[in-house]
Amino acid sequence: MPGSPASPAHPARRRAVYIAVATLVGLTGGLGNAMISVNTAQLQGSLGLDPYQIAWLPTVYVMTNTSANMLLIKFRQQYGLRPFALIFLGLYVLATFAHLFVNDFGSAVMVRAVSGIAGASLSTLCLYYFMQAFPAKWRLKGLVVGIGIPQCAIPMARLFSPDLLAMSQWRALYLFELGLAIISFAAVALVRLPPSERQPAFEKLDFVTFGLFAGSVALVAAVLGQGRIVWWTQAPWIGWSLVAAIPMFIGALAIEHHRARPLINTRWLGSADIVRFAVVTIMARIVLSEQTYAAVGLLTTLGQTNDQFHTLFVIILIASIAGVAASAITLNVEKLTHPIMLAIGIVAIAAYTDSHSTSLTRAPELYVSQALIAFSATFFLGPALLFGMTRALKEGSGHIITFIALFGIVNSLGGLGGAALLGTYQTIQEKAHSSAIVQTIDITDPMVAARIGAGGQAVGRVIGDPALRQAEGGALLSQVATREANVLAYNDVFRLIAILSALTTAYLAFLLARRNWRARRAALIEVPT
Repeated sequence: MPGSPASPAHPARRRAVYIAVATLVGLTGGLGNAMISVNTAQLQGSLGLDPYQIAWLPTVYVMTNTSANMLLIKFRQQYGLRPFALIFLGLYVLATFAHLFVNDFGSAVMVRAVSGIAGASLSTLCLYYFMQAFPAKWRLKGLVVGIGIPQCAIPMARLFSPDLLAMSQWRALYLFELGLAIISFAAVALVRLPPSERQPAFEKLDFVTFGLFAGSVALVAAVLGQGRIVWWTQAPWIGWSLVAAIPMFIGALAIEHHRARPLINTRWLGSADIVRFAVVTIMARIVLSEQTYAAVGLLTTLGQTNDQFHTLFVIILIASIAGVAASAITLNVEKLTHPIMLAIGIVAIAAYTDSHSTSLTRAPELYVSQALIAFSATFFLGPALLFGMTRALKEGSGHIITFIALFGIVNSLGGLGGAALLGTYQTIQEKAHSSAIVQTIDITDPMVAARIGAGGQAVGRVIGDPALRQAEGGALLSQVATREANVLAYNDVFRLIAILSALTTAYLAFLLARRNWRARRAALIEVPT
């Protein structure tokens, strides 16, 4: 394909170098945003931002990263992948370096925006370097490893980012990110991929379509990233963003529908196979938010911090790597639906197990369930990518841009939408449980009075006034009620994830059974010649 490197045989030493560079650029593309996403509470204070502002940092990354993949395809077809990577890696280095000296909200947003574009090129480079590192018969296994390695960035960020923050607060994170970007820039400049065929690719209407498409996706990402923080019905800009995004997206599709060489093939995008692929992948990204939002959110509510998550995320990292390895080893292009169904089924079991959490639950109780979910997250991604890729290649190389755009949207917006859906549901359920708990508290109940009295006695050494001690005891009881309401709400979230996972697994099982039945029926009605 134009823009893709050639696939010659390489000696073992060169393959080892390709593996090292692939791992470096893959982790660089994921770690920058991961370190920000897992440390928003700490960065909020050190950068002097409010919750609304700090939430823009991971959101802006998704806004630029989702659309950059589509532009990258055309750019590498015409100019090659390496120039694109070096240009935006260079901008990424400059923006991160400048942020060390200009540490306001605007510069932080700019770094994340450039990081999103650079991340798109780095993830593609990771795929190609890994594919070059594997022998010809294992090239698809290399692709699976390449798509899985960046997914290990979040558990890695959880492991060492607390130490970086302890060194020099936010500056240590950005210095580390800057170092990774510089090393990746040097590695890409020194270790070249085999040459690729190039051809003129850009047309004038491509930029119109890209502007409308990127703008609509960015607005939807902003809504999903900020909706549960400003609340969906309280901020007028939420509605206006959707009002603008919908006609922009429709306009992009309308332009592409009538083009001879479309950037987005609308007819193929509307086929039954691709619609089913999009639905299943979005559902998978939503339910896999169980780990990044629900489990961590529950433990944080119960007073756990990043320092206490160390062992948990060591286990999650090992399980993630195991998922990548298992996916590559067991890869069968004839049976790509099976690993996806298995991964989502595992999430259903793990989420149901987590739904029995209590206020005494700590990280060790979640080791097994979170390891299973981490394994599933990396196990399903490679087969999902290949499922769509094989169907795009059957229709011709021109459909690859459409598929990459679709895959970027369902993965990025699916993950962002998963956190938005689960966060909204948790907030609603917490209010409902809190109301139910408060209604059962009667000040005249001897047990309630004893609990308030015990709370007052706990602060008796520092508060001498009996009335103030009584009020403090009531405040402590209110905190306990809020904590219990949150635990119950998170259990509801776990149950919702288990139900969605089970329904998605059942839907995939139905599709497999129907396909097998049709194949048997076709075999029976075949007349031998």
